[in-house]
Amino acid sequence: MALHKILKIVALLLSVAGIIFLAMIIAKGDTVVAETGADVNGFLYVAYIIFAITLLFVIFFVLKGFFEGNIKSTLIAVGAFLLVVVISYVLADGTPMASQDGGMLSASDSKWIGAGLYTFYILALVAIGSMVFSGVQKLIK
Repeated sequence: MALHKILKIVALLLSVAGIIFLAMIIAKGDTVVAETGADVNGFLYVAYIIFAITLLFVIFFVLKGFFEGNIKSTLIAVGAFLLVVVISYVLADGTPMASQDGGMLSASDSKWIGAGLYTFYILALVAIGSMVFSGVQKLIK
């Protein structure tokens, strides 16, 4: 229970820091922030800290569950995800294109971006389909 209290305090402190940095950005005004990037660094540091904490907890609990639980089902889930990524990569189009900053996006970068989008679409369809299937099953019962 002590870990829960510590995490609540850390989350509260990071939230307050984020609100303070957001207020500083709003106080500077849109044009100043867009031209100079003033006070954005603090806001980014809070985001980096939250991302790092989240990543550490995810890695910790995944490894904990991996060694305590059924390794076979975990490997099947990871394999299914990798299969979706491979299918998405094969479906993606790798044509070079111009980027918004005037540069060129290479064929490889374009293919990986397309693969990421296809992966998202496939996983979203699977999630929506499983929710609909679960709802229909509940209605039938």
